[in-house]
Amino acid sequence: MLQDILRKHQDSFQPVIQLLDPAESLLSMDFTRNNATLTPAILQDIDQFCRYIDHTLADNGYRLGIGGYGEHRTIYAVSPHFDAGEEPRRLHLGIDVWGLSGTPVFAPLNGHIHSFRFNDHFGDYGATIILQHQLDGYTFHTLYGHLSISNLKGLYENMPVTAGQQLAWFGLPPENGGWPPHLHFQIIEDMQAFRGDYPGVCRFSEREKYLRNCPDPDLIMQLNRHIR
Repeated sequence: MLQDILRKHQDSFQPVIQLLDPAESLLSMDFTRNNATLTPAILQDIDQFCRYIDHTLADNGYRLGIGGYGEHRTIYAVSPHFDAGEEPRRLHLGIDVWGLSGTPVFAPLNGHIHSFRFNDHFGDYGATIILQHQLDGYTFHTLYGHLSISNLKGLYENMPVTAGQQLAWFGLPPENGGWPPHLHFQIIEDMQAFRGDYPGVCRFSEREKYLRNCPDPDLIMQLNRHIR
C-alpha cells in the first residue's frame, strides 16, 4: 500500500540530497564481507575509516557514494550497540549516502517533526531527526541519521517542515555516532512507539518484518538510477 502511494507521487518529491547536475553519477559502495579492502584495522580506527571513504570516492572520481538497503553488513561487528541478544543485528534498513561533512540534507515532501534525539552511543545514529508525512490520507515517516548536533537546535515536535527545506547536514564522527560523514535515510511506516530513534539495522531472522515496515528508501530518494 505505502509503496504504491510513494510510486504514485514520485514526480512531486524534492531531492533529499541535491546532485550537482542531472547527469552526476554516484558510486555504489559495498559494506558486506565481499569487500575485502575494508579491513578490521580500518573499521576500528575512525581516522583510517574516514580516509578510506574519502579516497575510495576521490580515486574513482565521485563526490558521493550510496548503498546499503537490505545489505547484510559485517561492519557492525565493530560496535557492541548491534550485538545485544543471541543474534547480532547486521541487516541494514536504510540507504546511506557517503560524502563530505556539511553536505546539506533536504526534506523531500511536506510534513512535521515527529521527534528528534541525540543518540550518543558508538555506532548509533548520533543526531537524528524523524519527520511524519501524509499522502492520500496515509501516514508514514522518514528518518535522517548521522547529522550535526547543531541541527537539533530550535526543533520542536509538530514543527512544520516544507518540501525542499534544508533540514540538516552530514555530521562529523563525534556527533554522528562515530562514523565517517554520511546520511542514513529510512522510510518507516509504523514507528511502534519509538521517538527520536528507530532500528536502522535488524537481525537477519527478522528481516521480513522490518523490511515490510521499512520499504526501499529509493522510492523517495530516486538516486539508484545515478549509480555507475
